Amino acid sequence: MSSQDNLTDDTTDFGYERVKMAEKAGRVREVFDSVAAQYDLMNDLMSGGLHRLWKRFTIELSAVRSGQTVLDIAGGTGDLAAKFSKLVGADGKVILADINAAMLSVGRDRLIDKGALSNIDVVQADAQFLPFDDNSIDCITMAFGLRNVTDKAKALRSMHRVLKPGGRVLVLEFSKPTSPLLSKVYDAYSFSALPAMGKLITDDADSYRYLAESIRKHPDQESLLEMVEDAGFVDCRYHNMTGGIVAVHRGIKG
Repeated sequence: MSSQDNLTDDTTDFGYERVKMAEKAGRVREVFDSVAAQYDLMNDLMSGGLHRLWKRFTIELSAVRSGQTVLDIAGGTGDLAAKFSKLVGADGKVILADINAAMLSVGRDRLIDKGALSNIDVVQADAQFLPFDDNSIDCITMAFGLRNVTDKAKALRSMHRVLKPGGRVLVLEFSKPTSPLLSKVYDAYSFSALPAMGKLITDDADSYRYLAESIRKHPDQESLLEMVEDAGFVDCRYHNMTGGIVAVHRGIKG
């Protein structure tokens, strides 16, 4: 059963806790306010740098071309946006969107340092209520953000609405390892090493414990595939990476 199936009685998952749906966004905001400044460093340490390869593969699947409009949701520190900026060129546009102001501030500063803001708009936005016109976006990416959304199905429907016909959505997210042995090793690492690293680097073990718990509560590959299809996307599929520790789901708006 996916975490989305638990949206009953006006409560939802916050890691292993049950919280009121109206409270989750605020709780998630507190987590990312805490980790924003060290977020990319922690990603490198948590994944051994593999998150960069996972994101590179996602960009390749996007098939983004010059002149297109790309929306990167939960784009936070701007690493994907910077790469898409080069692909769409001067005639295209990238929208870096995140619900968290602290993450966007870090992302904006880094993009300024790279001189990459000429074709990037930075927008604070909730994935469930995207403030963009219908049929206006060529490609949407969301890397490691969907599991933090209160109503994942609503977010996917919102993405479907703003995509142009023929546009594609790519959701990169932690998933379920395909090997029982890998799953055990990954669990031990996630619930021991991650909080310890969080404590050492950000003095915040609890936020990284939440991140580990949120991964376990996130829908597995097949469950998320069904959710993408239910949102109206066609030709849906997913690609496992690193033994299923992460997966990228792709759907196309018919």
